[in-house]
Amino acid sequence: MMVLQILVLFISVSFFFYGLGCFYSPTMYKEFERFGLSKGQRKITGFFQVLGACGLSYGFYFNPILGFSAALGLSVLMSLGFGVRLKIKDSFVQSFPSLFFALLNLFVSYQFYALLISV
Repeated sequence: MMVLQILVLFISVSFFFYGLGCFYSPTMYKEFERFGLSKGQRKITGFFQVLGACGLSYGFYFNPILGFSAALGLSVLMSLGFGVRLKIKDSFVQSFPSLFFALLNLFVSYQFYALLISV
């Protein structure tokens, strides 16, 4: 349970601030242009990252179904991000964080699932 708590905290903080950056960071604006994504897609991405971070935290403490859903959603989001990185031919080093977070969120969603079926 302690490992899950640490992972949820790490992922939630990471996605919360990255998601906010999608709204306020000029560096993030340039990254999304480099990805070939629109302003609307950047804002949607940021919204879902902040929503996922909040859902993951809330789900850990109060509602494991929400935690499971948030982790699975963030995993899908990061898988799509990894696909974009492959499409624009980023290096493995540049692409790795999106793959890492996709797999990490998949692991966390499995941990929430295990909690749900053990009840």
